[in-house]
Amino acid sequence: MRLIRNRVWALVSSVFIQSSGAQGPQNQPPAFDSVSVAESGEITFRVFAPKANSIKLSSSDIPNLMQGLELKKSEQGVWEGTSAKVPPGAYRYNFNVDGLSVIDPRNSKTSESNMNTWSLAVVPGSADFDLKDVPHGAVAVVPYYSKSLKKFRRMHVYTPPGYERSSEEFPVLYLLHGAFDCDNSWSTVGMAGSILDNLIASGKAKPMIVVMPMGHTGSFAFGPGNSFEKQMEEFVTDFQQDIKPLVEDRYRIKKGRQHTAIAGLSMGGAHTLQIALDNLDHYAYIGVFSSGVFGIDRGTGPDSPRAKWEARYSKGLKDAELKKGLNLVWFGTGKEDFLLGTSRETVAALKSYEFDVQFDETEGGHTWLVWRDYLCDFAQRIFTK
Repeated sequence: MRLIRNRVWALVSSVFIQSSGAQGPQNQPPAFDSVSVAESGEITFRVFAPKANSIKLSSSDIPNLMQGLELKKSEQGVWEGTSAKVPPGAYRYNFNVDGLSVIDPRNSKTSESNMNTWSLAVVPGSADFDLKDVPHGAVAVVPYYSKSLKKFRRMHVYTPPGYERSSEEFPVLYLLHGAFDCDNSWSTVGMAGSILDNLIASGKAKPMIVVMPMGHTGSFAFGPGNSFEKQMEEFVTDFQQDIKPLVEDRYRIKKGRQHTAIAGLSMGGAHTLQIALDNLDHYAYIGVFSSGVFGIDRGTGPDSPRAKWEARYSKGLKDAELKKGLNLVWFGTGKEDFLLGTSRETVAALKSYEFDVQFDETEGGHTWLVWRDYLCDFAQRIFTK
């Protein structure tokens, strides 16, 4: 047996040595960091691709890079490009190599979105979401079987520092993502774990459980014939019948309206309004980030989106008793956001039904640069009474 193992090892070693020699030193990548952040905030990206003809860096998060960043090739075959100064935060990116989008092969940090994966670059310098020497909670990947959808699903769940060692019960925030994201997004590019850790450590937020479910129920795309409305309803059903009961059964949460919050960005903000207005007695805190009732700013006739919305949610809108235990309805939208009109009209509609709505119009657009800040703001406002 020892003789056989020695012969196998000799054969493997021979193949490795031959292949390494055949590769040649000219094809070996030089030493380099694929991502480096300057103290001034510029990010330099590098990738080794000696046979590529062109490489462009793509990112929907990095300011002023919507059209991409052309990288330049060195004599060693390393392509390089540097962004302008960017604020502290996490940024998704990938490389377009001769027409093929690929993640960074030298960067283990990734972030999932809707139907694809991105590499992740982190620029330090934020008091809110930098990783600090404070007690840390945990983010778990939680698979479950959805009886309503008849398939396996997934969510991410944050538990606060010390959860595993205690018997204490905690309030719960259901935190929903947008149309181009997934259940992984809030805890990666959204940096939800670090935000909650830092807020809890500083006493600015109450320790809480944060549930980040998957908002899509299948393949998703905008445009004619898409399944957007169908999937919106399917997720609400999954949330009501599967996600919320599972969380209440599996985790030590404080039961009751005063200990329950729900918030979401973009598509998740629309989900938030759907779920909350149908079950207003279940939630004391509602947060809507860069969102509202889709189409509400388009017309006011009997067949308009607003009229249909008012008819669909008339009980939650008109019942004064349901509003009595509602501590917070908070909207945040950037002044450059394409859904700013949607937010404004939704806020106005809710106020017309005597909801006490707080609306912050901030700088920024439809981007994670503002959504991280919104989570930080909203988390400090909830479970305070």
